[in-house]
Amino acid sequence: MSTPQKEKRNRAAAHKADEPLMAAAVTPADQVVLEIRKFIAAAIFFNTQAAEKAGLGLTDMQVMHMLQIYGPSTPSRLAAWTGLSSGGVTVALDRLEKSGYLRRAPNPEDRRSLLITLVPGRLRKIAAMYEGIEKETRRLLTLLPEGDLEAVVRFFEVMQSARTERPGVG
Repeated sequence: MSTPQKEKRNRAAAHKADEPLMAAAVTPADQVVLEIRKFIAAAIFFNTQAAEKAGLGLTDMQVMHMLQIYGPSTPSRLAAWTGLSSGGVTVALDRLEKSGYLRRAPNPEDRRSLLITLVPGRLRKIAAMYEGIEKETRRLLTLLPEGDLEAVVRFFEVMQSARTERPGVG
């Protein structure tokens, strides 16, 4: 290949490298998807920092969030909620139990399984890390009309109900 052809090819490759990997939002649905991705990325970074401050891994922190949201659970329900394998849930529960964040006890509804519960006193430090962002979120939400807030709730309910039907990563 001659030198001018190589240079043209290199310029084309360099230009392509500068192009965004995601197309610009065109429709309102495109914009919603883009904003969700931004929100998720920021939330993951925030949760990672909180987990590090608590001496936990991100997965462990998310398992605790699931237990806070849904209440006591069995390991199999945690696996379904998180998408982790049963072994992955067991490893996370082992770490959280060793750190004093949760207890495992026989499940009164099914003696073959365990019931996982959080230790409330251990959660104070973690709750304090989220107080500021939750307070600011609530303040910002007061700026929106009630109808908009109801639409946001419906949006999240629809997205959550479809979560198990959507393809995963991979």
